[in-house]
Amino acid sequence: MKKYEYLNKINFPLDLKKIPESKLQKVADELREEIIDAVSVTGGHLGASLGVVELTVALHYIFNTPNDKLIWDVGHQCYPHKILTGRKEKIRTLRQGGGLSGFTKRLESEYDPFGAAHSSTSISSALGIAEANKLSNKSDNVVAVIGDGAISAGMAYEAMNNAGASKTKMIVILNDNDMSIARPVGAMGTYLAKIFSGKIYFSLRETIKLITSAFSKRFSAKAGKAEDLLRSAVSGGTLFSSLGFYYIGPIDGHDLNSLIPILKNARDTKHDGPILIHIKTKKGKGYSFAEEAKDNYHGVSKFNIKTGEQVKSSSKFPAYNKVFAKTLIQHAKKDSKIVAITAAMPDGTGLDLFRKEFPEKTFDVGIAEQHAVTFAAGLATENYKPYAAIYSTFLQRAYDQVVHDVAIQSLPVRFAIDRAGLVGADGPTHAGSFDITYLSTLPNFVVMAASDEAELVRMINTSTEINDRPCAFRYPRGTGTGADLPSINEKIEIGKSKLIQEGKKLAILNFGARLKETLLAAENLKKKGVDITIIDARFAKPLDENLIWQIAITHEAILTIEEGSIGGFGSHVVDFLSRKGLLDNKLKFRSMTLPDIFIDQDTPNNMYKNANLDSRSIEEKVLDVLNSNIILQKQK
Repeated sequence: MKKYEYLNKINFPLDLKKIPESKLQKVADELREEIIDAVSVTGGHLGASLGVVELTVALHYIFNTPNDKLIWDVGHQCYPHKILTGRKEKIRTLRQGGGLSGFTKRLESEYDPFGAAHSSTSISSALGIAEANKLSNKSDNVVAVIGDGAISAGMAYEAMNNAGASKTKMIVILNDNDMSIARPVGAMGTYLAKIFSGKIYFSLRETIKLITSAFSKRFSAKAGKAEDLLRSAVSGGTLFSSLGFYYIGPIDGHDLNSLIPILKNARDTKHDGPILIHIKTKKGKGYSFAEEAKDNYHGVSKFNIKTGEQVKSSSKFPAYNKVFAKTLIQHAKKDSKIVAITAAMPDGTGLDLFRKEFPEKTFDVGIAEQHAVTFAAGLATENYKPYAAIYSTFLQRAYDQVVHDVAIQSLPVRFAIDRAGLVGADGPTHAGSFDITYLSTLPNFVVMAASDEAELVRMINTSTEINDRPCAFRYPRGTGTGADLPSINEKIEIGKSKLIQEGKKLAILNFGARLKETLLAAENLKKKGVDITIIDARFAKPLDENLIWQIAITHEAILTIEEGSIGGFGSHVVDFLSRKGLLDNKLKFRSMTLPDIFIDQDTPNNMYKNANLDSRSIEEKVLDVLNSNIILQKQK
């Protein structure tokens, strides 16, 4: 860590409170410099953290954390918070194996009262804590910080609706930076923009006057009406006021002279009910390359501070999301019914490429996965072919809609499930661990997993003709294997697996992107005189029952491999074998799934080693199964 005049003296918020208020901007400047320096080494969510530096300093200066609870929505912006709350010396372990999480995490610090890495949860959790305080007769404050992108999600409105009716004191800070991961979409973004179009930032004098009068109950009814009229006319907070919040703003979120008195008054007021403080910030603030970047350096790899140049992957192979998008574009040029849907992740899913070609057929619905799925279902009822491109971890948020609005009605919505399996630095909150299980249990579903980018193309091709039921194809984060891509005319028979190599005694049924590791294991096993059968299963539903039957009666053992939790592909295979009476002393069955734990962040390779899904673990599992068969035969 560099030598700083103030930051070196601050280990916890109590140390921050010893700094004169006039010197807090200097603290913020040093904090910003340290974040840039640290993230240049680790990579991470830089822009969001730079945008809340002054806010973080002000919050910890005014509130008595950790007794007062401070909840960051998503947690992309929590790096300055971590530095000020006892984790300064570990900040260069951010998102590394054994290091700090990139998000808030309850097990990591008492200053993280709620773990978050999915959007729009802060107001709900803050209200729960505030109500618990009320029941316990505790007077601690509860503060939730939510972004303008996150507040567009339905869960935020559900929480505001409940909070406004509760008359429970809590403070919500709306951090409006005009940018989440991509540009905010929808009516809320337009509404917030209108609030700022009148250039109505409050001066310090105006702010103190307004806040003091607003929080005081000793004013006449006539004065109260005038004050309400002022807030509605000047600040534009009508929507939030209607939801039961006392709206204050908008405020310059980089001006500590405004933030400090506002937060102090919000802390000290006896006002019954929730308060919303609307601040305006700039994502990437203080680092020119972040400020000027298209995404304001939302998520960055390691980078050169002086040039802003990021260290990019050296792989010459295409990324899976780009393969998906380019293949879909080819189909859309031939089929006018194809449309694409994303939930605030156009770049991450590759649909920014599709949007360039078909802007009118690309729908970014914002951070609203539930709406995205039912919206897709509505399109499907009118004979369109919707492709909902959603990360596996985010599709979990819309499971009820997948079941009720899609599966029960057997609507042909096509789910492109990105980030399947373990994803590295984002850790367990972003891992695609459960989609095989939660989709393959549903009637009327076709569930596919691509073993490489060529198979992904074939599955997209196949999905265009699945018109009587929903389907999903999953694929991992990152780049492909270098496989030659087929044409868009090459399809797969539904439920048909692919024989990769034929051997004896043991057959491996691989579902998904562990095929490469399976082949590496097979090479080592062959050197030891063990030849195995390898099958790329392709489908978790429907299963290739004919082929499974054949290998069951011709092999001593079956091993299934998948990048998902228990209850997925392997469970369906063993259920089939059991129902057909094929599981007896002559056939051994083993499955390799993700373990029943949440795996902390690390490199993907290390995470798969920890999950025992790397080539060496596969090799050891095969030898273990075959040796157990030999021992059993000797016992007989």
